[in-house]
Amino acid sequence: MTTETSPLNRQPDKLDYSSPTQFRFMINQLPKVQFFTTAANIPGIGLSEINLETPFKEIPIIGDRVTYENLSVSFIVDEYLENYTELHNWIIGIGFPKSRQQFTDFRSTKSNTSVAGAGGNTDIGKVGKPIADKSFYSDATLSILSNKNNPIVEVRFSDMFPVSLSSLEYNQNVSDVEYLTATIDFRYKLYEIVTL
Repeated sequence: MTTETSPLNRQPDKLDYSSPTQFRFMINQLPKVQFFTTAANIPGIGLSEINLETPFKEIPIIGDRVTYENLSVSFIVDEYLENYTELHNWIIGIGFPKSRQQFTDFRSTKSNTSVAGAGGNTDIGKVGKPIADKSFYSDATLSILSNKNNPIVEVRFSDMFPVSLSSLEYNQNVSDVEYLTATIDFRYKLYEIVTL
């Protein structure tokens, strides 16, 4: 295979830019968050490097570990705090700060994943340990939309779980009504970018 060197043959055939407002975020575990989502990101990705020792200068060579940044999602909080409570309950179910019953209750009744309460093992793949209980994880999809609001690219996240949820601040001294928003950070196994 040869590399094309002619500048005319290297011109892009699609000249539209990606708009930051053309997206849709869907997460299986949180059906009440999808409609209110205002921001989501495609997390950064990094590759480790190994420094080869020499008598003069360390020479960096390709490593073998991929690292992913957190997925951050912002959403408007509804009046009854239902979407905020869904996330709060998910974190409480994983961490069970009061009793082990919180863990059991979330797994059997509050989890929205299709295998809630099953308690079975799910293999991560050829490498790694199995995920003990799939009901504490969720898959998600960030759909990038065209200028006609048709999905053209999907970013598919596997085995996500929340690691932090922002606070809600109420304030009587504001001059104009600004609706409350919250931000949730997720960790996940990996994500894949799929062109539709």
